[in-house]
Amino acid sequence: MTGGLVLGSVIIVLLVAVASLIAAAETALTRISHPRAGALAADGLPGADALADLLTDREASLAPLLLLRIVFHLAAATIVTVLVFDRAGTAWVAPAVALEVVALYVLAEAMPRTWALQHPDTAARRAAPIVRAVLFIAPLRWASRALNGVANILLPGPARPPVVTEDELIALTGAAAAGESIEAEERDLIESVFALGDTIAREVMVPRTDMVTADAASTVSEVLDLAIERGLSRLPVCGDGIDDIIGVCLIKDLTRAERSGGGNLPVRSLMRRPRFVPETKHADILLRDMQVGEHHQAIVVDEYGGTAGLVTLEDVVEELVGEIVDEYDVEEPLVEPLAGGEALVHGRMPVDQLNALVDSEIEEGDWDTVGGLIFNRLGHVPSVGESIEEGGVSLQVERMEGRRITRVRLTPVPDDESGDDHE
Repeated sequence: MTGGLVLGSVIIVLLVAVASLIAAAETALTRISHPRAGALAADGLPGADALADLLTDREASLAPLLLLRIVFHLAAATIVTVLVFDRAGTAWVAPAVALEVVALYVLAEAMPRTWALQHPDTAARRAAPIVRAVLFIAPLRWASRALNGVANILLPGPARPPVVTEDELIALTGAAAAGESIEAEERDLIESVFALGDTIAREVMVPRTDMVTADAASTVSEVLDLAIERGLSRLPVCGDGIDDIIGVCLIKDLTRAERSGGGNLPVRSLMRRPRFVPETKHADILLRDMQVGEHHQAIVVDEYGGTAGLVTLEDVVEELVGEIVDEYDVEEPLVEPLAGGEALVHGRMPVDQLNALVDSEIEEGDWDTVGGLIFNRLGHVPSVGESIEEGGVSLQVERMEGRRITRVRLTPVPDDESGDDHE
């Protein structure tokens, strides 16, 4: 009896130990991605080649491990039950099984899986050669496949690959940046790529009030002088007003013509065909169209066919990489921090950037900018000094250019003050 107890105890310890190794291997193989395994193999790390081979068919690699883990757990439970029943009787079987469940959970599940999650690369590389050796055991491989076939019969339907949502991918990049797997700049770029698909042309365009255009009756020299003065490489050409864009002239075409003695030619003779896009066109599609169509500028039109603004390739790229400033950019910044938590913001600042600035959730509507928000809330063209309260901040108009709001003072409102009172 004593020899049987010792032998049974040794077998139980071995079964629990092997089950813990299987749990760690299963977790590591589930956690690591195939591209990551390829990168480890490219670095020449031990076990990485075997790991890459296993991940080519992850389901087939994991099935035998799952079967073995269940068998070892059941075997350990059976031996414990038999030993306790023989030594202490039926009354001690239930407490012994409960104690065994606790031990299996801690020693054969929680601890190895936690370690594998903390060291996924190391766990996967160390487990890969052993798992590959296990897969050579034909009876085990056949049994796991047969049981998977039974499961597929009981749960019919085609297998579908897991779907990862955009929010999950963004959260994953945030976790990778927090763990220093990627740089913060790389995370921002990835997030900008996703945001580009939700951005429309109206949000990135130069509004019609800021457009610089050339009259079709102007000469090449006159338009060239205007372009040099404003630091532009291409200009829309208007017929009967800004809503009648009939072409686009490139400064290199004008320069070539003037140097050839054609400075007095009408610019109409050198203009190229303009490109028109609706203001609701998504920026990612617009970027691809500009790449394929080999044009760097498009006229944005509203639902009535009028000119809403102008969008360039640079405007779209800036949504990905941030502001691109060259020698001719003299625009004032969108945000100018002030003392006391205040700030000066440009009227064309997007509302989503304002939300990020004040850590608020200002409701979006038929407007895209701070100026549009103020116009909508007031219901009329504001005067300098008028203000609104929105999202816990006061937005006061500080400067107007015609009917455009060009500068707004942003002041935090104390929590005990509320309301959207207009001054």
